[in-house]
Amino acid sequence: MPKSPEELSEQELRRLLLDKRRVARQQRLERFRRTGRAVMLAPDLPPAALEEWRTEPALKSPNGGDETLDGGPAPEPVRSPRRRWMDRILLVVEILAVVGLAGILFNGMGLLRTLNQEVAAALQQPTLSPTPLITAVVLPSGHTPPTSPGGAQPNEAEIPEHLRPLVQSLANLPIPTPGPEQAIRLQIPAIGVDAPVVQGDGWDQLKKGVGQHIGSANPGQAGKVVLSGHDDVFGEIFRDLINLQPGDQVILYTAQHQYIYIVTGSQIVEPTQVEVMAATGDPTVTLISCYPYLIDNKRIVVSAKLQNP
Repeated sequence: MPKSPEELSEQELRRLLLDKRRVARQQRLERFRRTGRAVMLAPDLPPAALEEWRTEPALKSPNGGDETLDGGPAPEPVRSPRRRWMDRILLVVEILAVVGLAGILFNGMGLLRTLNQEVAAALQQPTLSPTPLITAVVLPSGHTPPTSPGGAQPNEAEIPEHLRPLVQSLANLPIPTPGPEQAIRLQIPAIGVDAPVVQGDGWDQLKKGVGQHIGSANPGQAGKVVLSGHDDVFGEIFRDLINLQPGDQVILYTAQHQYIYIVTGSQIVEPTQVEVMAATGDPTVTLISCYPYLIDNKRIVVSAKLQNP
């Protein structure tokens, strides 16, 4: 009479379990033989056949693991030479792909850097040089002689015809608001000049005294103070400019200071030589008047430089 499991000893239970495993393994092996998934090897197989059998892939166990027919762990399969070469080729391809990707990333960073530099250069605005304003077409103080049939009046004949509209527009420039740095008085001891200075050098301004060209520098400042006056009308203030010599003083007054300039030279020019009014880097003064006396078809230009303090 068979014993119940509770009546079996530990050794009997172990032997029973081993028998069940052996029976299950035999049944599985028999099933493999019937399906052609396993063959019986003769015990006297030659070494070559035995080696070939060892290189065959291990049978898959029903539970998904690799094991031999007798239930033990399957040996590590041996890769063929062709498979090893394929693995090496794939490894080289992977390395080349990684290197190529790194190169693409590096080139991309370089292109991005170049693009940023180009954008920055495009956004950067160059330092523009100021365009000189056209403030005169002919030198100021021009007029017809007082002995002419019509008497003294602005001489439009010396203005190029195509530039006369520009002269008319420049005549409407606003007069600067009076300030403490503007010239208010001019003295030239060598020729006895002591006259007021007004802003602007148009026909009406020069009736009142010496006119300072609008836009020219103020006394004492870097740049050129351009002053004009008549030689044979409205007090003949600049009649004797021709007599000035290098070293003579030209004294300009503002509401707060006195500035002494020293004459450096003079020249006779055409009325259209407006370049004598161009700004300078040093503080200078330029005196302009019609010439010769009672003819007034040219200009006399006297230059002076600020005396060192």
